[in-house]
Amino acid sequence: MSYKGKYKIKKKEKYAGDASAVVYRSLWERQCFRWCEDNPNVQYWNSEEIVIPYKYQIDKRLHRYFVDLLIQMDNKETYLVEIKPKAQTMPPKKRSRKTKKYINEQLTFVKNQDKWEAADQYAKHKGWKFQVWTEDTLKNLGIKL
Repeated sequence: MSYKGKYKIKKKEKYAGDASAVVYRSLWERQCFRWCEDNPNVQYWNSEEIVIPYKYQIDKRLHRYFVDLLIQMDNKETYLVEIKPKAQTMPPKKRSRKTKKYINEQLTFVKNQDKWEAADQYAKHKGWKFQVWTEDTLKNLGIKL
């Protein structure tokens, strides 16, 4: 089974975007797409259709962040959602040696924090909520991992 692929939308009326170009980049994303389609409380959703500019504090340049999900519920609450392993939401554990892997983990953590801060501000401006869903969130929502 592939961890990446093209997702075939079954309920096109619930997808707010280009239903022919939906791509999952992890099995967790694919399962969340299924959850959005099957959940009667989801009015509409899309994946990577919302693009938010953010400044990466390491290179001081503007970049574009493609948010994993936009979900509008029947009660009109709207969520921007990033799907990540819980380990990537916390700073890397300190190590005595600064290996290449450790440095990359630190840079990824900083980049994610910059993206998520920009997404949170964007969501608040729109009256939406930004959330990072980890394996714990998926389990609590009944999404099979």
